[in-house]
Amino acid sequence: MHDSRAIGITLLVCTAISLLLSNFGNFGEWYRAFWSFHFDGTENHFANVGSLSLPNSPILIINDFLMALFFFLAGMEIKREIVEGQLSTFKKSLLPVVAAIGGMLIPAILFTQFNRGTEFMRGWAIPTATDIAFTLGVASLLGSRVPVSLKIFLTALAIIDDLGAIIIIALFYGGHIQFGFILLCAVIIFFLHLLKKYNAKFGAIQWILGFLLWYCMFNSGIHATVAGVVFAFMMPHTLLSKFEKKFHLPVYFIVVPIFALANTAILFPANSLQLLTGTLSWGIIIGLCIGKPLGIVGACYYVVKKGFAELPKDISWNKLIGAGLLAGIGFTMSIFISTLAFDTAIQIDIAKISVLIASLIAMSSGYLWLKYRS
Repeated sequence: MHDSRAIGITLLVCTAISLLLSNFGNFGEWYRAFWSFHFDGTENHFANVGSLSLPNSPILIINDFLMALFFFLAGMEIKREIVEGQLSTFKKSLLPVVAAIGGMLIPAILFTQFNRGTEFMRGWAIPTATDIAFTLGVASLLGSRVPVSLKIFLTALAIIDDLGAIIIIALFYGGHIQFGFILLCAVIIFFLHLLKKYNAKFGAIQWILGFLLWYCMFNSGIHATVAGVVFAFMMPHTLLSKFEKKFHLPVYFIVVPIFALANTAILFPANSLQLLTGTLSWGIIIGLCIGKPLGIVGACYYVVKKGFAELPKDISWNKLIGAGLLAGIGFTMSIFISTLAFDTAIQIDIAKISVLIASLIAMSSGYLWLKYRS
């Protein structure tokens, strides 16, 4: 269950099941409606429970609350790498940091070139993300053809990529800013920092503050999942390994599969082929399948040729190209950003289908390249 291949297979199965159910006649209509059903009968994103404002549909509970746990786990991984891993020194971190920046910048530029002046420009960040579970899962299938150093490089790159996606979500995909709740978030973070600074035992108080942080973030206009990352950074680094192990199974085998089921409940429209030849689809597919490897390999080539960094001994340029192709697997984070970028169901569905197609292309091309070319 801790094997990255198991995570990838689980996500593929959940996606296939959800797509089949969504297009299964009358049942498909009920299945799609279930995820977006509003408990309070309104179309608002909040349900007022007494004086509290909370998510009011299954899809919002999953995307705003459960996915905060996914971001909490991602935040712990980022912090651990900064404290003691591949991001702990400038020399170790330079190559994956530069690769991640290039791998986010070029896809965004390609997307904007396809969609300049259109209503789809808000989706520019969709092709910038890399799915760490799928990417490492495919790499694991190749055994010794993918050396350990390349897996470490991919892990560091994907973690930095996640951090970049979190910053993008916080800055560009929030709602109307509520400064009162922002102030409350700052107060809670301050108390969490004090507890950490004075080595208070990590327990119920921190978890209560963590939940309050999520609630205030949910109502602040900054996307609620950012609270998971902030809370992770407020944890003592000595507890990171312990909580990563505790959260690995529930996050990757409950939260993320449920996320896949809910967010791939897509009805293929009758004119889907026509819709998928539009600029939105091309921007996402070209961004992930071409922009990702181009940005990653190009950035690495520049810093290596300039003498700022060097490739690890057992990583050739051919292997790096294969890693760049695999990094085009967007899936979880790209689908998540799709739900934030657009308001209409048809735009969200086109974006999600495009992410699935691009991820399948990246998965296949990366696997075949590493198997036969490296």
